[in-house]
Amino acid sequence: MVLVVGAGLAGTEAAWQIARAGVPVTLVEMRPVRRSPAHHSGEFAELVCSNSFGALSSDRAAGLLQEELRRLGSLVIGTADAHAVPAGGALAVDRGRYSAALTAALEQHPLVTVERREHTQLPGQGEIAVLATGPLTSEPLAEQLRAFTGRDDCHFFDAASPIVEGESIDLSVAFRASRYDKGDADYINCPMDQGQYLAFREALLAAEQAELKDFDKESASFFEGCLPIEELARRGEDTMRYGPLKPIGLWDPRWGDLNDRDVRRAKRAYAVVQLRQEDKDGRLWNLVGFQTNLKWGEQQRVLRLIPGLENASFVRFGVMHRNTFLESPQLLDPTLQFRSRPTLLAAGQLTGTEGYAAAVAGGWLAGTNAARLALGQEPLQLPPTTMIGALTHFVAEAPCGGGGKRGQFQPMPPNFGLLPELEERIRDKRRRYGAYRDRALADLAPFAMGASEQAVLVAG
Repeated sequence: MVLVVGAGLAGTEAAWQIARAGVPVTLVEMRPVRRSPAHHSGEFAELVCSNSFGALSSDRAAGLLQEELRRLGSLVIGTADAHAVPAGGALAVDRGRYSAALTAALEQHPLVTVERREHTQLPGQGEIAVLATGPLTSEPLAEQLRAFTGRDDCHFFDAASPIVEGESIDLSVAFRASRYDKGDADYINCPMDQGQYLAFREALLAAEQAELKDFDKESASFFEGCLPIEELARRGEDTMRYGPLKPIGLWDPRWGDLNDRDVRRAKRAYAVVQLRQEDKDGRLWNLVGFQTNLKWGEQQRVLRLIPGLENASFVRFGVMHRNTFLESPQLLDPTLQFRSRPTLLAAGQLTGTEGYAAAVAGGWLAGTNAARLALGQEPLQLPPTTMIGALTHFVAEAPCGGGGKRGQFQPMPPNFGLLPELEERIRDKRRRYGAYRDRALADLAPFAMGASEQAVLVAG
């Protein structure tokens, strides 16, 4: 019997891989017995921030990671494919149906025992277990981890975006389009002129923020890849326009002929707020890049300054929460085993990877290796030329944790900069990324599922 603590993305994947290997597994999840600061349900693999796993194309880092997981038989990514919603070139899902499907798959598996309770003790010496408690590890277990590792935990503050009802968006002002018209018109876009943008920025800067419970705001650190929108506004007048509000490649045909230079100069938007579909029916839309820590009343007031959202009906306001992660380079091997206790593994954002697909990847590897330990087999390391292997080698070997300044290890999302250089230098970025992809998938092939196994997984 293997123990998995936490039924987020990583824990869900880990438990599935253990059971798939024929090993009984107990999956412990504290929700809904105890709520976390960010979750809204008791379903497994609930997506807290965005509903998007990132770019689908395998010549992008996020897309390559997804494709590797498909070939490895990931339940979590396969279920995401089955519950995808339109999102241009990204993989986004209907949150509710997605989480419900994963919960049902595990609860109905004959080798999986689900226990709904808070797990407050570190697994015992010799017990094969996967810690997949995520960045919202409850304090009693976090205290046990601090005692076990002899290190204070690392942390940063993360935030989630608001969601509005589609019917409340004014489509006489907003328009549907994907950037550069790539794919279908999957996003709703709210254009701003210069005056509207500057007024919106001033409102953001003046709005009242919610108090951070764990630390004073002055000492709070944020993950740079998921900054609150008000923090972006503070960093400069044009920072939002070069980030989530960039107008480049977005054009409303009602403005006139895009090919007419004079029309283009006169009509193009100064900034654009994008909304991405949350559910299959298109009733719910989230504000892309609008993570925020503003008080809820302030969110409603300020976000209704966005053209097209003047009468927006909010079904969820943005929230901020403290994320905890391990100083993994001091503690873990690339197999995701703790060096001081090889029967204990860690997975997901707890290890210091960033992003949904990266959490799933950690769950796949930790679950696979936990099952191999239970079966008396040697644990796997995936090649560092694969995106999964590169991420797991990074969290185990990052120089700032293994000989550099202690406490400076920071979460890492999938990116091509983690991969070893190609033998042949390729200047063209698209071709270079394509070569990284081809090498990664070739090196992953010995570990991948066969076509017949994948068919069974999809059918199941």
